[in-house]
Amino acid sequence: MRKLTKTTVVAAAALTAALGLTVGSATAAGTWTATPGGAWTAKATSPKLTDTRTGTQLSCSSSSAAGTLGSGSGLSGTGISSITSVGWTGCTGPLGITFSVTAQGLPWALNAATYNSTTGVTSGTITGVKAHISGAGCTADFGGPTSGSTATLNGTYTNSSHTLSLSGGDLHAYNVSGSCLGLLNNGDASNYVANYVLNGAQTITSP
Repeated sequence: MRKLTKTTVVAAAALTAALGLTVGSATAAGTWTATPGGAWTAKATSPKLTDTRTGTQLSCSSSSAAGTLGSGSGLSGTGISSITSVGWTGCTGPLGITFSVTAQGLPWALNAATYNSTTGVTSGTITGVKAHISGAGCTADFGGPTSGSTATLNGTYTNSSHTLSLSGGDLHAYNVSGSCLGLLNNGDASNYVANYVLNGAQTITSP
């Protein structure tokens, strides 16, 4: 089990405050409603992946995603939506090095955990996350806290803007090889930040 550090607790508290969530208005609900549900597509502009130990940043011009959301009421928050495809374009790192990024282990699962009825924001996680990057002789895999495991990303979905925002989680770099110049190292924790705007309106609520 990972030991929570003071930094982790403070970061979590800061994220919660930034999202405008309060203990009084956020509820951990057992059943969910999604309207209309079904297939969805989304796009994020300027997503970024940062190695939090070295500060190395990989920036992409855009990322697209697609999946299927459950429909109707009485839904479980676990796996309320599957994410069946994720792609990135225009990705560059330090010194202008270009990278290709490939999602692995799809589908990933979007899990709803708590709902804030005041803000219309659902907080949850994306699980099963793995990816591979390659560029100019530098390659690396990204997954969970141990080599070969999958990562969990923290996320929120805002009904009013139809936006799935990702930030934080337990993403780490592994199998780093080639001329990465110490900018990426095995075991380095990383943070992926992106705001995916759905092309069609989807509403997620919980009693």
